[in-house]
Amino acid sequence: MSLGRIGQQAKLCLKNQSKYQHLGAFVPSTSNTEYITKASQEAEERHDRDRPLSIIDGELIAIKDNICTTDQPTTCASEALQGFCSPFSATVVERLQAAGAIIAGKTNLDEFGMGSHGVNSAHGPVKSPASDRGSQRSVGGSSGGSALATSTRQCFAALGTDTGGSIRLPAARTGTVGFKPSYGTVSRWGVIAYANSLDTVGVFGRSVEAAKQVYRLIEGHDPRDPTSISPLTRSRVESQVSCRPRSKTLRIGIPREYLLRELDPLIKKHWSLALQLLRAQGHSIHLVSLPTTKAALAAYYILAPAEASSNLAKYDGVRYGNRAPNDRDKPNVLFSSTRGNNFGAEVRRRILLGSYTLSSTAIDNYFIRAQKVRRLVQDDFNNVFAIRHPLLQHQEENLRKEYDKEETSVDILVTPTSLNLPPLLSSLQSDKNDDPTKQFQEDIYTVPASLAGLPAISVPVPCMDWMQVGLQVMGQYGDDERVLDAASKLEELLKDADDLSVGEHEDRETSASSDSETFGKVTVD
Repeated sequence: MSLGRIGQQAKLCLKNQSKYQHLGAFVPSTSNTEYITKASQEAEERHDRDRPLSIIDGELIAIKDNICTTDQPTTCASEALQGFCSPFSATVVERLQAAGAIIAGKTNLDEFGMGSHGVNSAHGPVKSPASDRGSQRSVGGSSGGSALATSTRQCFAALGTDTGGSIRLPAARTGTVGFKPSYGTVSRWGVIAYANSLDTVGVFGRSVEAAKQVYRLIEGHDPRDPTSISPLTRSRVESQVSCRPRSKTLRIGIPREYLLRELDPLIKKHWSLALQLLRAQGHSIHLVSLPTTKAALAAYYILAPAEASSNLAKYDGVRYGNRAPNDRDKPNVLFSSTRGNNFGAEVRRRILLGSYTLSSTAIDNYFIRAQKVRRLVQDDFNNVFAIRHPLLQHQEENLRKEYDKEETSVDILVTPTSLNLPPLLSSLQSDKNDDPTKQFQEDIYTVPASLAGLPAISVPVPCMDWMQVGLQVMGQYGDDERVLDAASKLEELLKDADDLSVGEHEDRETSASSDSETFGKVTVD
């Protein structure tokens, strides 16, 4: 029997899963060849009858292993949950299956979503397929498995979760598109929580269009999720956003605070060239200020571990998770060995940090102040966007001041996704890597949008075979479609540009020395 288009695509994905198995994109034994083959045949028959369930009927979608599924274990890449099978599937999984999508398997991640390089996993690190002179580089985290599975065509698209950049950073480092929607637009029911007020389910695709197709199927109100925005609130958001019709040309903002001296020269060069391309198409470029950006990263690494310490308290081997045998043998000890042995070093570190910031002696100086910083970050964004925050409009009348005029506000922001190029895996796993907090700076460009709950997407920039660069597009809360449209425009410009690629043997020092001049070519309106 000859295979149709869907069957051929499924066969190619399965072939790539076998070919790239050594890279660790998927959790072992979560991809079922028999199920995928049968499901693709059924989807082919629906297409032959001209009755597909949706535009992605028959496509393989990978699921990050902190999103519950009934057919495969959900482990969060932790020893604490090895072998755990959920009695229910997450809402996003149910919606994909109802649309005819085929679950390609569960993807690897940093344990419980805590990490920026994909190395903090009980299943082993996620490795990049390309190498720099034989040395593998980080694919980013925590959704590194989903990003890698998408980029190596082991699936059509993949779901991930983004807490402080866990979708956008891996997307930038694997040459894929990674979209984090506005907080509350996609259900979190069935997603194992890291930080409830920050976690957002998003999508990886090899194009903006692919990510958009999957997003439109999973978004929508879910009465089972208390953080899902209601139909009435969604109507209010849509009404506010529609007050500013989309136009062919955009007012694009560049935050002054993102022009960091530490920004890698190669990333800065591609950012500059992309802005030049956008301006050449009639879009205007404007400098804006987000003054609280400098405090955003510190606030995030107080708030997220604090929520994590609370969420992970239940993994004690009594209520959830595996139990260490020696805990049963010690008198007056219930679960100390269980938590100490089953959690990795990064998870233990963040639990300790979060527990301290929530303690009675520290909560006022750390947690409460971080919450205030979070609100200031949100206010900064509200002040620069042309659309006012649809859920905070009644509170914002006195906050816009000089930004209240049309000529000083913008539609979107375009920034780098990451501060640095992907580091070598060997440097991350080395004993000399004695400062684990260094990885925190990787989130400096992605954390602000997460704190404010804004939609943001990373678009890949053609660079070199072993190195990937991403640019981030951010918009006002609820303005997801404008962000996706802007990302599509940027994607097309970058694909058609011939001068963005940098040869593998180009001297990085030359790029660095001429970088300020290159960025200076962008004319600010």
